[in-house]
Amino acid sequence: MTAPNEAGPASAAAGVQVRSTADGKLTVVGELSFRTARSACRDGERALNASSVPIVTVDCVGVTRADSAGVAVLIEWLRYARRAGRELRFENLPAAVLAIARISEVDQLLLA
Repeated sequence: MTAPNEAGPASAAAGVQVRSTADGKLTVVGELSFRTARSACRDGERALNASSVPIVTVDCVGVTRADSAGVAVLIEWLRYARRAGRELRFENLPAAVLAIARISEVDQLLLA
């Protein structure tokens, strides 16, 4: 397995990194918020494009802060993956993400 790669310097400057590994796993590190949503969305899509596995796991263990825009990013990644005929699974979703998802009635999308 190779060392994780950061998806791009723009997202690192924005406070979030989407790292990918050779086995197709993505790890999110930093803030998933209104401030970082645009770069996180773009970098997540790039990482999904670079991955060749049919089922991609997104590990959110490194998410330090999240708001409703961060939840929207995760849902956008789901949409993007499905359009490409791939499956996305989330693990280690922060409590804040789950709470926002429950209130918004989209928790089943993230937990499926």
